[in-house]
Amino acid sequence: MIPQHFIQDLLARADVAEVVGRHVQLKKAGINLKGLCPFHGEKSPSFIVSPTRQTYHCFGCGAHGNAIGFLMEHGGMGFMDAVRDLAQQVGMTVPEDDSTPEEREHAKAAKARQATLNEVLAQAGEHWRKQLKVNDRAIAYLKRRGLSGEIAARFGMGYAPEGWRGLASAFARYDDPLLAEAGLVIVQGEDGAEQKRYDRFRDRIMFPIRSVQGEVIGFGGRVLDTGEPKYLNSPETPVFVKGRELYGLFEARHALRERGYALVVEGYMDVVALAQLGFPNAVATLGTACGEEHVKKLLRFTDRIVFSFDGDAAGRRAAGRALEAALAHASDTRSIKFLFLPPEHDPDSYVREHGTQAFEACVEQAVPLSRQLIEAAREGTDITTAEGRARLLATAKPLWQALPDGALKRSLLGELTALGQLPLADLADLWGVRAARPVPAPGVPRPPPRRPARTVMRRPEDNAARLLLLHCQWWGELGTAEHELLCERPDWHGELFRWLDRRLHDQGPQPWSVLREPLLAEPWGAQAAALIETLDVEVEPLLDDLRATMTQLASADLTAAAYRALGRV
Repeated sequence: MIPQHFIQDLLARADVAEVVGRHVQLKKAGINLKGLCPFHGEKSPSFIVSPTRQTYHCFGCGAHGNAIGFLMEHGGMGFMDAVRDLAQQVGMTVPEDDSTPEEREHAKAAKARQATLNEVLAQAGEHWRKQLKVNDRAIAYLKRRGLSGEIAARFGMGYAPEGWRGLASAFARYDDPLLAEAGLVIVQGEDGAEQKRYDRFRDRIMFPIRSVQGEVIGFGGRVLDTGEPKYLNSPETPVFVKGRELYGLFEARHALRERGYALVVEGYMDVVALAQLGFPNAVATLGTACGEEHVKKLLRFTDRIVFSFDGDAAGRRAAGRALEAALAHASDTRSIKFLFLPPEHDPDSYVREHGTQAFEACVEQAVPLSRQLIEAAREGTDITTAEGRARLLATAKPLWQALPDGALKRSLLGELTALGQLPLADLADLWGVRAARPVPAPGVPRPPPRRPARTVMRRPEDNAARLLLLHCQWWGELGTAEHELLCERPDWHGELFRWLDRRLHDQGPQPWSVLREPLLAEPWGAQAAALIETLDVEVEPLLDDLRATMTQLASADLTAAAYRALGRV
Protein backbone atom coordinates (compact mmCIF):
# COMPACT_ATOMS: atom_id res chain seq x y z
CA MET A 1 0.00 0.00 0.00
CA ILE A 2 1.24 3.48 -0.86
CA PRO A 3 1.89 5.52 2.32
CA GLN A 4 -0.87 8.03 3.06
CA HIS A 5 1.56 10.90 3.51
CA PHE A 6 2.76 10.40 -0.06
CA ILE A 7 -0.82 10.68 -1.37
CA GLN A 8 -1.22 13.94 0.54
CA ASP A 9 2.07 15.33 -0.77
CA LEU A 10 1.13 14.27 -4.29
CA LEU A 11 -2.24 16.07 -4.15
CA ALA A 12 -0.56 19.12 -2.64
CA ARG A 13 1.92 19.29 -5.53
CA ALA A 14 -0.46 18.46 -8.37
CA ASP A 15 -2.74 21.11 -9.89
CA VAL A 16 -6.18 19.70 -10.63
CA ALA A 17 -6.74 22.40 -13.24
CA GLU A 18 -3.73 21.18 -15.23
CA VAL A 19 -4.76 17.54 -14.90
CA VAL A 20 -8.33 18.19 -16.01
CA GLY A 21 -7.26 20.72 -18.63
CA ARG A 22 -5.42 18.02 -20.58
CA HIS A 23 -8.78 16.41 -21.33
CA VAL A 24 -11.38 19.19 -20.98
CA GLN A 25 -11.35 22.64 -22.58
CA LEU A 26 -11.65 25.00 -19.62
CA LYS A 27 -12.44 28.70 -19.57
CA LYS A 28 -12.07 31.21 -16.76
CA ALA A 29 -15.31 31.75 -14.80
CA GLY A 30 -14.73 34.06 -11.87
CA ILE A 31 -12.35 32.39 -9.44
CA ASN A 32 -12.95 29.00 -11.08
CA LEU A 33 -12.67 27.29 -14.44
CA LYS A 34 -15.65 25.94 -16.37
CA GLY A 35 -16.12 23.47 -19.22
CA LEU A 36 -18.33 20.74 -20.65
CA CYS A 37 -18.51 17.75 -18.33
CA PRO A 38 -16.50 14.77 -19.65
CA PHE A 39 -18.68 12.32 -17.70
CA HIS A 40 -22.04 12.99 -19.34
CA GLY A 41 -23.26 14.64 -22.51
CA GLU A 42 -24.19 18.31 -22.13
CA LYS A 43 -24.40 21.40 -24.32
CA SER A 44 -24.11 24.05 -21.62
CA PRO A 45 -21.05 23.81 -19.36
CA SER A 46 -21.81 22.83 -15.78
CA PHE A 47 -18.41 21.32 -14.95
CA ILE A 48 -16.45 23.47 -12.48
CA VAL A 49 -12.78 23.15 -11.53
CA SER A 50 -11.84 24.99 -8.33
CA PRO A 51 -8.14 25.86 -7.97
CA THR A 52 -8.85 27.00 -4.39
CA ARG A 53 -10.26 23.66 -3.31
CA GLN A 54 -8.21 21.64 -5.82
CA THR A 55 -11.37 19.77 -6.77
CA TYR A 56 -13.77 19.42 -9.70
CA HIS A 57 -17.56 19.28 -9.52
CA CYS A 58 -20.31 18.84 -12.11
CA PHE A 59 -23.65 20.39 -11.25
CA GLY A 60 -25.29 18.27 -13.94
CA CYS A 61 -24.33 14.71 -13.00
CA GLY A 62 -22.78 15.20 -9.57
CA ALA A 63 -19.27 14.01 -10.47
CA HIS A 64 -16.86 15.28 -7.85
CA GLY A 65 -13.29 14.61 -6.78
CA ASN A 66 -9.64 15.57 -6.80
CA ALA A 67 -6.86 15.02 -9.34
CA ILE A 68 -6.52 11.31 -8.53
CA GLY A 69 -10.27 10.84 -8.71
CA PHE A 70 -10.39 12.51 -12.12
CA LEU A 71 -7.78 10.16 -13.55
CA MET A 72 -9.68 7.18 -12.14
CA GLU A 73 -13.04 8.29 -13.51
CA HIS A 74 -11.93 9.69 -16.87
CA GLY A 75 -9.27 7.12 -17.69
CA GLY A 76 -10.96 4.12 -16.11
CA MET A 77 -7.87 3.55 -13.96
CA GLY A 78 -7.61 1.83 -10.63
CA PHE A 79 -6.43 3.84 -7.64
CA MET A 80 -2.83 2.59 -7.78
CA ASP A 81 -2.51 3.28 -11.52
CA ALA A 82 -3.97 6.77 -11.09
CA VAL A 83 -1.48 7.57 -8.32
CA ARG A 84 1.44 6.38 -10.43
CA ASP A 85 0.22 8.32 -13.46
CA LEU A 86 -0.21 11.55 -11.47
CA ALA A 87 3.15 11.07 -9.74
CA GLN A 88 4.84 10.74 -13.12
CA GLN A 89 3.13 13.94 -14.31
CA VAL A 90 4.49 15.98 -11.39
CA GLY A 91 7.92 14.32 -11.26
CA MET A 92 7.48 12.34 -8.06
CA THR A 93 8.57 8.76 -7.43
CA VAL A 94 6.03 6.48 -5.79
CA PRO A 95 7.70 5.08 -2.66
CA GLU A 96 7.85 1.46 -1.67
CA ASP A 97 5.10 0.40 0.71
CA ASP A 98 5.56 -1.15 4.13
CA SER A 99 5.50 -4.72 2.85
CA THR A 100 8.47 -7.04 3.30
CA PRO A 101 11.20 -7.29 0.63
CA GLU A 102 9.91 -10.76 -0.23
CA GLU A 103 6.37 -9.44 -0.74
CA ARG A 104 7.61 -6.58 -2.90
CA GLU A 105 9.67 -8.95 -5.00
CA HIS A 106 6.69 -11.24 -5.40
CA ALA A 107 4.47 -8.31 -6.47
CA LYS A 108 7.10 -7.14 -8.94
CA ALA A 109 7.37 -10.62 -10.45
CA ALA A 110 3.57 -10.92 -10.68
CA LYS A 111 3.33 -7.59 -12.49
CA ALA A 112 6.07 -8.61 -14.92
CA ARG A 113 4.29 -11.90 -15.54
CA GLN A 114 1.02 -10.12 -16.24
CA ALA A 115 2.76 -7.89 -18.78
CA THR A 116 4.23 -10.99 -20.41
CA LEU A 117 0.81 -12.65 -20.60
CA ASN A 118 -0.62 -9.51 -22.22
CA GLU A 119 2.13 -9.69 -24.85
CA VAL A 120 1.43 -13.38 -25.52
CA LEU A 121 -2.30 -12.71 -25.91
CA ALA A 122 -1.64 -9.74 -28.21
CA GLN A 123 0.63 -11.91 -30.36
CA ALA A 124 -2.08 -14.55 -30.68
CA GLY A 125 -4.62 -11.86 -31.59
CA GLU A 126 -2.35 -10.52 -34.31
CA HIS A 127 -1.90 -14.04 -35.71
CA TRP A 128 -5.66 -14.59 -35.86
CA ARG A 129 -6.23 -11.21 -37.52
CA LYS A 130 -3.90 -12.25 -40.33
CA GLN A 131 -5.70 -15.57 -40.65
CA LEU A 132 -9.05 -13.79 -41.07
CA LYS A 133 -7.76 -11.77 -44.01
CA VAL A 134 -6.95 -14.91 -46.03
CA ASN A 135 -9.84 -17.19 -45.04
CA ASP A 136 -12.71 -16.85 -47.51
CA ARG A 137 -15.10 -18.90 -45.39
CA ALA A 138 -14.65 -16.69 -42.33
CA ILE A 139 -14.94 -13.52 -44.42
CA ALA A 140 -18.13 -14.81 -46.03
CA TYR A 141 -19.60 -15.55 -42.61
CA LEU A 142 -18.96 -11.99 -41.39
CA LYS A 143 -20.46 -10.56 -44.58
CA ARG A 144 -23.58 -12.67 -44.06
CA ARG A 145 -23.84 -11.14 -40.60
CA GLY A 146 -23.62 -7.70 -42.19
CA LEU A 147 -20.21 -6.77 -40.80
CA SER A 148 -17.70 -4.73 -42.76
CA GLY A 149 -13.93 -5.07 -42.86
CA GLU A 150 -13.63 -1.67 -41.18
CA ILE A 151 -15.64 -2.69 -38.12
CA ALA A 152 -13.80 -6.02 -37.87
CA ALA A 153 -10.49 -4.15 -37.89
CA ARG A 154 -11.69 -1.66 -35.29
CA PHE A 155 -12.49 -4.47 -32.86
CA GLY A 156 -9.39 -6.47 -33.80
CA MET A 157 -11.46 -9.47 -34.90
CA GLY A 158 -9.72 -12.56 -36.23
CA TYR A 159 -10.17 -16.21 -37.17
CA ALA A 160 -8.74 -19.30 -35.46
CA PRO A 161 -8.39 -21.90 -38.23
CA GLU A 162 -9.36 -25.52 -38.04
CA GLY A 163 -6.66 -27.83 -36.78
CA TRP A 164 -5.33 -28.78 -33.39
CA ARG A 165 -2.08 -26.80 -33.32
CA GLY A 166 -2.69 -23.65 -35.34
CA LEU A 167 -0.80 -21.44 -32.90
CA ALA A 168 2.38 -23.45 -33.45
CA SER A 169 3.07 -21.21 -36.45
CA ALA A 170 2.62 -18.04 -34.33
CA PHE A 171 5.04 -18.87 -31.51
CA ALA A 172 8.61 -20.08 -31.52
CA ARG A 173 7.82 -22.63 -28.80
CA TYR A 174 4.42 -24.32 -28.79
CA ASP A 175 5.33 -25.95 -25.48
CA ASP A 176 5.91 -22.55 -23.81
CA PRO A 177 4.07 -22.70 -20.44
CA LEU A 178 2.85 -19.14 -21.01
CA LEU A 179 0.52 -20.34 -23.78
CA ALA A 180 -1.30 -22.57 -21.32
CA GLU A 181 -1.27 -19.94 -18.57
CA ALA A 182 -2.80 -17.40 -20.97
CA GLY A 183 -5.58 -19.87 -21.79
CA LEU A 184 -4.57 -20.27 -25.42
CA VAL A 185 -3.44 -23.89 -25.25
CA ILE A 186 -4.92 -26.82 -23.34
CA VAL A 187 -2.48 -29.29 -21.80
CA GLN A 188 -3.54 -32.85 -20.95
CA GLY A 189 -1.53 -35.50 -19.17
CA GLU A 190 1.64 -35.44 -17.11
CA ASP A 191 4.99 -34.18 -18.33
CA GLY A 192 6.64 -36.45 -20.85
CA ALA A 193 5.88 -38.12 -24.13
CA GLU A 194 2.23 -38.79 -23.21
CA GLN A 195 1.44 -35.13 -22.64
CA LYS A 196 -0.88 -33.60 -25.24
CA ARG A 197 -1.21 -29.94 -26.22
CA TYR A 198 -3.77 -28.41 -28.53
CA ASP A 199 -5.36 -25.02 -29.27
CA ARG A 200 -8.34 -24.01 -27.16
CA PHE A 201 -9.88 -22.03 -30.03
CA ARG A 202 -10.39 -23.81 -33.35
CA ASP A 203 -12.53 -22.81 -36.35
CA ARG A 204 -13.97 -19.78 -34.59
CA ILE A 205 -14.35 -16.07 -35.21
CA MET A 206 -12.17 -14.47 -32.54
CA PHE A 207 -13.08 -11.38 -30.49
CA PRO A 208 -10.19 -9.90 -28.47
CA ILE A 209 -11.27 -8.79 -24.98
CA ARG A 210 -9.41 -5.64 -23.96
CA SER A 211 -8.95 -3.93 -20.64
CA VAL A 212 -9.98 -0.29 -20.29
CA GLN A 213 -6.33 0.60 -21.00
CA GLY A 214 -6.47 -1.34 -24.29
CA GLU A 215 -4.40 -4.40 -23.35
CA VAL A 216 -5.56 -7.78 -24.68
CA ILE A 217 -6.57 -9.82 -21.62
CA GLY A 218 -8.58 -12.65 -23.17
CA PHE A 219 -10.67 -13.83 -26.12
CA GLY A 220 -14.16 -14.90 -27.04
CA GLY A 221 -14.64 -17.28 -29.94
CA ARG A 222 -17.85 -17.91 -31.93
CA VAL A 223 -18.50 -20.93 -34.12
CA LEU A 224 -19.10 -20.19 -37.78
CA ASP A 225 -21.75 -22.82 -38.35
CA THR A 226 -23.44 -25.13 -35.87
CA GLY A 227 -21.64 -26.47 -32.86
CA GLU A 228 -21.39 -26.19 -29.12
CA PRO A 229 -20.65 -24.08 -27.29
CA LYS A 230 -21.71 -21.28 -29.61
CA TYR A 231 -19.45 -18.90 -27.67
CA LEU A 232 -16.25 -19.99 -25.96
CA ASN A 233 -14.37 -17.65 -23.63
CA SER A 234 -10.83 -17.66 -22.32
CA PRO A 235 -10.53 -19.19 -18.85
CA GLU A 236 -9.77 -16.90 -15.94
CA THR A 237 -6.09 -16.03 -15.73
CA PRO A 238 -3.91 -13.59 -13.76
CA VAL A 239 -4.97 -10.87 -16.24
CA PHE A 240 -8.58 -11.89 -16.92
CA VAL A 241 -11.48 -12.16 -14.46
CA LYS A 242 -14.84 -12.50 -16.24
CA GLY A 243 -16.86 -10.94 -13.46
CA ARG A 244 -14.94 -7.67 -13.72
CA GLU A 245 -14.67 -7.12 -17.47
CA LEU A 246 -17.01 -5.94 -20.22
CA TYR A 247 -16.52 -6.71 -23.88
CA GLY A 248 -16.27 -3.57 -26.01
CA LEU A 249 -15.70 -1.13 -23.14
CA PHE A 250 -12.31 -0.05 -24.47
CA GLU A 251 -13.78 0.64 -27.91
CA ALA A 252 -16.92 2.30 -26.47
CA ARG A 253 -15.36 4.48 -23.77
CA HIS A 254 -15.56 7.74 -25.76
CA ALA A 255 -18.98 6.97 -27.25
CA LEU A 256 -20.40 6.40 -23.75
CA ARG A 257 -19.77 10.04 -22.94
CA GLU A 258 -20.81 11.34 -26.34
CA ARG A 259 -24.07 9.37 -26.52
CA GLY A 260 -24.73 9.84 -22.81
CA TYR A 261 -25.57 6.24 -21.94
CA ALA A 262 -24.24 2.68 -21.98
CA LEU A 263 -26.22 -0.04 -23.76
CA VAL A 264 -25.52 -3.44 -22.17
CA VAL A 265 -26.32 -6.35 -24.49
CA GLU A 266 -25.81 -10.10 -24.27
CA GLY A 267 -23.32 -11.05 -27.01
CA TYR A 268 -20.10 -10.04 -28.71
CA MET A 269 -21.74 -10.00 -32.13
CA ASP A 270 -24.42 -7.62 -30.87
CA VAL A 271 -21.74 -5.19 -29.69
CA VAL A 272 -19.85 -5.20 -32.99
CA ALA A 273 -22.99 -5.06 -35.16
CA LEU A 274 -24.51 -2.23 -33.13
CA ALA A 275 -21.29 -0.25 -33.39
CA GLN A 276 -21.52 -0.51 -37.16
CA LEU A 277 -25.20 0.42 -37.15
CA GLY A 278 -24.70 3.64 -35.21
CA PHE A 279 -24.63 2.49 -31.58
CA PRO A 280 -20.93 2.50 -30.64
CA ASN A 281 -21.89 2.77 -26.94
CA ALA A 282 -22.81 -0.93 -26.62
CA VAL A 283 -20.93 -3.35 -24.33
CA ALA A 284 -21.54 -6.95 -23.22
CA THR A 285 -20.84 -9.12 -20.22
CA LEU A 286 -18.60 -12.13 -20.80
CA GLY A 287 -20.95 -15.04 -20.45
CA THR A 288 -21.76 -14.14 -16.84
CA ALA A 289 -24.63 -12.29 -15.20
CA CYS A 290 -24.20 -8.55 -14.90
CA GLY A 291 -22.67 -7.89 -11.48
CA GLU A 292 -21.98 -4.91 -9.28
CA GLU A 293 -18.39 -4.64 -10.56
CA HIS A 294 -19.75 -4.23 -14.10
CA VAL A 295 -22.16 -1.50 -13.00
CA LYS A 296 -19.47 0.40 -11.08
CA LYS A 297 -17.12 0.22 -14.05
CA LEU A 298 -19.74 1.62 -16.42
CA LEU A 299 -20.66 4.43 -14.04
CA ARG A 300 -17.10 5.72 -14.34
CA PHE A 301 -18.01 6.76 -17.87
CA THR A 302 -21.71 7.60 -17.84
CA ASP A 303 -24.61 8.16 -15.44
CA ARG A 304 -27.13 6.36 -17.70
CA ILE A 305 -27.26 2.60 -18.28
CA VAL A 306 -29.77 0.69 -20.42
CA PHE A 307 -29.77 -3.10 -20.06
CA SER A 308 -31.10 -4.89 -23.14
CA PHE A 309 -32.52 -8.40 -22.75
CA ASP A 310 -34.63 -10.86 -24.69
CA GLY A 311 -38.25 -10.87 -23.64
CA ASP A 312 -38.25 -14.58 -22.76
CA ALA A 313 -37.94 -16.19 -19.32
CA ALA A 314 -34.14 -16.29 -19.52
CA GLY A 315 -34.06 -12.59 -20.32
CA ARG A 316 -36.28 -11.83 -17.34
CA ARG A 317 -34.00 -13.80 -15.05
CA ALA A 318 -30.96 -11.94 -16.39
CA ALA A 319 -32.78 -8.65 -15.83
CA GLY A 320 -33.43 -9.65 -12.23
CA ARG A 321 -29.73 -10.20 -11.61
CA ALA A 322 -28.86 -6.89 -13.30
CA LEU A 323 -31.45 -5.12 -11.16
CA GLU A 324 -29.89 -6.47 -7.97
CA ALA A 325 -26.43 -5.39 -9.14
CA ALA A 326 -27.59 -1.86 -9.97
CA LEU A 327 -29.73 -1.05 -6.93
CA ALA A 328 -26.94 0.19 -4.66
CA HIS A 329 -25.81 2.66 -7.35
CA ALA A 330 -29.24 4.01 -8.38
CA SER A 331 -28.83 7.51 -6.98
CA ASP A 332 -31.17 10.37 -7.82
CA THR A 333 -28.81 11.71 -10.51
CA ARG A 334 -28.47 8.41 -12.40
CA SER A 335 -30.77 6.66 -14.84
CA ILE A 336 -30.85 2.86 -15.08
CA LYS A 337 -33.37 1.25 -17.44
CA PHE A 338 -34.32 -2.17 -18.77
CA LEU A 339 -35.14 -2.81 -22.43
CA PHE A 340 -37.00 -6.00 -23.38
CA LEU A 341 -37.10 -6.80 -27.09
CA PRO A 342 -39.58 -9.21 -28.72
CA PRO A 343 -38.45 -12.86 -28.31
CA GLU A 344 -37.70 -13.19 -32.01
CA HIS A 345 -35.20 -10.32 -31.98
CA ASP A 346 -31.82 -9.42 -30.56
CA PRO A 347 -30.60 -5.79 -30.81
CA ASP A 348 -28.73 -6.47 -34.06
CA SER A 349 -31.71 -8.01 -35.87
CA TYR A 350 -34.13 -5.42 -34.50
CA VAL A 351 -32.08 -2.50 -35.83
CA ARG A 352 -31.65 -4.15 -39.23
CA GLU A 353 -35.38 -4.84 -39.57
CA HIS A 354 -36.85 -1.70 -38.02
CA GLY A 355 -34.05 0.88 -38.31
CA THR A 356 -31.99 2.94 -35.91
CA GLN A 357 -34.75 5.43 -35.07
CA ALA A 358 -37.09 2.64 -34.00
CA PHE A 359 -34.41 1.17 -31.77
CA GLU A 360 -33.64 4.61 -30.30
CA ALA A 361 -37.34 4.90 -29.48
CA CYS A 362 -37.18 1.53 -27.71
CA VAL A 363 -34.23 2.78 -25.67
CA GLU A 364 -36.10 5.94 -24.69
CA GLN A 365 -39.16 3.91 -23.68
CA ALA A 366 -37.17 1.34 -21.69
CA VAL A 367 -38.47 0.41 -18.25
CA PRO A 368 -37.05 2.60 -15.46
CA LEU A 369 -35.39 0.86 -12.53
CA SER A 370 -38.20 1.90 -10.18
CA ARG A 371 -40.83 0.19 -12.32
CA GLN A 372 -38.63 -2.86 -12.85
CA LEU A 373 -38.22 -3.17 -9.09
CA ILE A 374 -41.99 -3.18 -8.63
CA GLU A 375 -42.50 -5.63 -11.50
CA ALA A 376 -39.90 -7.97 -9.99
CA ALA A 377 -41.59 -7.76 -6.59
CA ARG A 378 -45.11 -8.44 -7.87
CA GLU A 379 -44.15 -11.25 -10.25
CA GLY A 380 -46.23 -14.34 -9.51
CA THR A 381 -48.36 -12.59 -6.87
CA ASP A 382 -52.06 -11.88 -6.79
CA ILE A 383 -52.29 -8.41 -5.28
CA THR A 384 -56.08 -8.69 -5.06
CA THR A 385 -55.52 -10.80 -1.95
CA ALA A 386 -53.97 -9.86 1.36
CA GLU A 387 -51.55 -12.78 1.02
CA GLY A 388 -50.42 -11.60 -2.39
CA ARG A 389 -49.87 -8.04 -1.20
CA ALA A 390 -47.93 -9.29 1.82
CA ARG A 391 -45.72 -11.38 -0.47
CA LEU A 392 -45.15 -8.39 -2.76
CA LEU A 393 -43.99 -6.26 0.16
CA ALA A 394 -41.79 -9.04 1.54
CA THR A 395 -40.11 -9.44 -1.87
CA ALA A 396 -39.77 -5.70 -2.36
CA LYS A 397 -38.26 -4.97 1.05
CA PRO A 398 -34.63 -6.13 0.39
CA LEU A 399 -34.69 -4.53 -3.06
CA TRP A 400 -35.94 -1.21 -1.68
CA GLN A 401 -33.46 -1.31 1.21
CA ALA A 402 -30.55 -1.73 -1.25
CA LEU A 403 -31.29 1.67 -2.81
CA PRO A 404 -29.23 4.64 -1.61
CA ASP A 405 -31.18 7.16 0.43
CA GLY A 406 -32.70 9.89 -1.67
CA ALA A 407 -35.83 11.07 -3.46
CA LEU A 408 -36.09 7.90 -5.58
CA LYS A 409 -36.07 5.63 -2.54
CA ARG A 410 -38.63 7.72 -0.66
CA SER A 411 -40.90 8.01 -3.68
CA LEU A 412 -40.84 4.25 -4.16
CA LEU A 413 -41.90 3.74 -0.55
CA GLY A 414 -45.09 5.63 -1.35
CA GLU A 415 -45.77 3.49 -4.45
CA LEU A 416 -45.21 0.27 -2.52
CA THR A 417 -47.53 1.55 0.19
CA ALA A 418 -50.28 2.01 -2.38
CA LEU A 419 -49.73 -1.43 -3.93
CA GLY A 420 -49.61 -3.12 -0.55
CA GLN A 421 -52.67 -1.18 0.64
CA LEU A 422 -51.00 -0.30 3.92
CA PRO A 423 -50.82 3.14 5.52
CA LEU A 424 -47.42 4.70 5.03
CA ALA A 425 -46.82 4.88 8.77
CA ASP A 426 -47.57 1.15 9.13
CA LEU A 427 -45.22 0.12 6.33
CA ALA A 428 -42.51 2.43 7.65
CA ASP A 429 -42.92 0.92 11.10
CA LEU A 430 -42.87 -2.60 9.65
CA TRP A 431 -39.66 -1.88 7.75
CA GLY A 432 -38.04 0.13 10.52
CA VAL A 433 -37.89 3.46 8.68
CA ARG A 434 -39.14 6.91 9.60
CA ALA A 435 -42.29 7.77 7.73
CA ALA A 436 -42.66 11.01 5.83
CA ARG A 437 -45.19 13.58 7.03
CA PRO A 438 -48.60 12.81 5.48
CA VAL A 439 -50.08 15.17 2.91
CA PRO A 440 -53.51 16.50 4.03
CA ALA A 441 -56.52 15.60 1.93
CA PRO A 442 -58.12 18.35 -0.19
CA GLY A 443 -60.09 20.75 1.96
CA VAL A 444 -58.32 19.77 5.16
CA PRO A 445 -56.29 22.65 6.67
CA ARG A 446 -52.58 22.08 6.45
CA PRO A 447 -50.63 22.16 9.71
CA PRO A 448 -48.54 25.29 10.26
CA PRO A 449 -45.14 24.98 8.57
CA ARG A 450 -42.28 24.00 10.74
CA ARG A 451 -39.76 26.63 11.56
CA PRO A 452 -37.02 26.25 8.94
CA ALA A 453 -33.80 24.68 10.09
CA ARG A 454 -30.97 27.07 10.78
CA THR A 455 -28.99 27.75 7.66
CA VAL A 456 -25.52 26.28 7.69
CA MET A 457 -22.78 28.72 8.73
CA ARG A 458 -24.93 31.23 10.59
CA ARG A 459 -22.63 30.87 13.58
CA PRO A 460 -19.13 32.35 13.62
CA GLU A 461 -17.70 28.91 14.51
CA ASP A 462 -18.97 27.56 11.18
CA ASN A 463 -17.51 30.47 9.25
CA ALA A 464 -14.14 30.12 10.98
CA ALA A 465 -14.06 26.38 10.31
CA ARG A 466 -14.89 26.88 6.65
CA LEU A 467 -12.28 29.58 6.11
CA LEU A 468 -9.49 27.71 7.91
CA LEU A 469 -10.17 24.42 6.14
CA LEU A 470 -10.02 26.15 2.77
CA HIS A 471 -6.94 28.21 3.71
CA CYS A 472 -5.33 26.47 6.67
CA GLN A 473 -2.21 28.66 6.28
CA TRP A 474 -4.31 31.49 7.77
CA TRP A 475 -4.03 29.75 11.14
CA GLY A 476 -0.58 31.34 11.35
CA GLU A 477 -2.16 34.78 10.94
CA LEU A 478 -4.06 34.36 14.21
CA GLY A 479 -2.64 35.07 17.65
CA THR A 480 -2.38 32.75 20.64
CA ALA A 481 -5.52 34.12 22.24
CA GLU A 482 -7.46 33.53 19.03
CA HIS A 483 -6.11 29.96 18.82
CA GLU A 484 -7.35 29.33 22.36
CA LEU A 485 -10.69 30.93 21.56
CA LEU A 486 -11.20 28.46 18.70
CA CYS A 487 -9.76 25.35 20.34
CA GLU A 488 -11.96 25.81 23.41
CA ARG A 489 -15.22 25.90 21.42
CA PRO A 490 -17.82 23.41 22.64
CA ASP A 491 -19.12 20.45 20.64
CA TRP A 492 -17.28 19.26 17.56
CA HIS A 493 -15.99 22.69 16.55
CA GLY A 494 -13.35 22.60 19.29
CA GLU A 495 -12.30 19.10 18.25
CA LEU A 496 -11.95 20.31 14.67
CA PHE A 497 -9.76 23.29 15.59
CA ARG A 498 -7.58 21.18 17.89
CA TRP A 499 -7.21 18.60 15.12
CA LEU A 500 -6.26 21.33 12.65
CA ASP A 501 -3.71 22.81 15.08
CA ARG A 502 -2.01 19.41 15.51
CA ARG A 503 -1.99 18.71 11.79
CA LEU A 504 -0.47 22.07 10.92
CA HIS A 505 2.20 21.57 13.57
CA ASP A 506 3.08 18.09 12.23
CA GLN A 507 2.67 18.52 8.47
CA GLY A 508 2.34 22.21 7.69
CA PRO A 509 -0.36 23.89 5.54
CA GLN A 510 -2.18 21.64 3.07
CA PRO A 511 -4.94 22.27 0.51
CA TRP A 512 -8.50 21.15 1.15
CA SER A 513 -8.14 18.27 -1.32
CA VAL A 514 -5.47 16.79 0.99
CA LEU A 515 -7.23 17.60 4.26
CA ARG A 516 -10.58 16.17 3.21
CA GLU A 517 -9.82 12.44 3.42
CA PRO A 518 -8.23 12.38 6.89
CA LEU A 519 -10.87 14.84 8.09
CA LEU A 520 -13.68 12.48 7.04
CA ALA A 521 -12.09 9.73 9.11
CA GLU A 522 -12.93 11.69 12.26
CA PRO A 523 -16.35 11.15 13.95
CA TRP A 524 -17.30 14.78 13.23
CA GLY A 525 -15.64 14.91 9.80
CA ALA A 526 -18.83 14.79 7.73
CA GLN A 527 -20.25 17.83 9.56
CA ALA A 528 -17.06 19.79 8.94
CA ALA A 529 -16.83 18.77 5.27
CA ALA A 530 -20.44 19.85 4.71
CA LEU A 531 -19.45 23.43 5.56
CA ILE A 532 -17.37 23.51 2.39
CA GLU A 533 -19.19 21.19 0.03
CA THR A 534 -22.53 23.00 0.34
CA LEU A 535 -21.07 26.42 -0.49
CA ASP A 536 -21.36 28.67 -3.49
CA VAL A 537 -18.17 27.85 -5.37
CA GLU A 538 -18.12 31.29 -6.95
CA VAL A 539 -17.33 33.05 -3.64
CA GLU A 540 -13.62 33.37 -2.90
CA PRO A 541 -12.86 33.56 0.85
CA LEU A 542 -10.61 36.41 2.03
CA LEU A 543 -8.35 36.74 5.07
CA ASP A 544 -10.39 39.79 6.09
CA ASP A 545 -13.42 37.48 6.34
CA LEU A 546 -11.58 35.39 8.92
CA ARG A 547 -10.60 38.46 10.92
CA ALA A 548 -14.21 39.70 10.89
CA THR A 549 -15.39 36.26 11.98
CA MET A 550 -12.96 36.20 14.89
CA THR A 551 -14.26 39.62 16.00
CA GLN A 552 -17.84 38.28 15.88
CA LEU A 553 -16.83 35.19 17.84
CA ALA A 554 -15.09 37.19 20.58
CA SER A 555 -18.03 39.61 20.76
CA ALA A 556 -20.52 36.75 21.05
CA ASP A 557 -18.50 35.23 23.90
CA LEU A 558 -18.38 38.55 25.73
CA THR A 559 -22.13 39.00 25.35
CA ALA A 560 -22.80 35.47 26.59
CA ALA A 561 -20.52 36.04 29.58
CA ALA A 562 -22.35 39.27 30.41
CA TYR A 563 -25.72 37.53 30.36
CA ARG A 564 -24.39 34.76 32.59
CA ALA A 565 -23.10 37.37 35.05
CA LEU A 566 -26.49 39.12 35.09
CA GLY A 567 -28.17 35.80 35.71
CA ARG A 568 -26.10 35.25 38.82
CA VAL A 569 -26.87 38.67 40.28
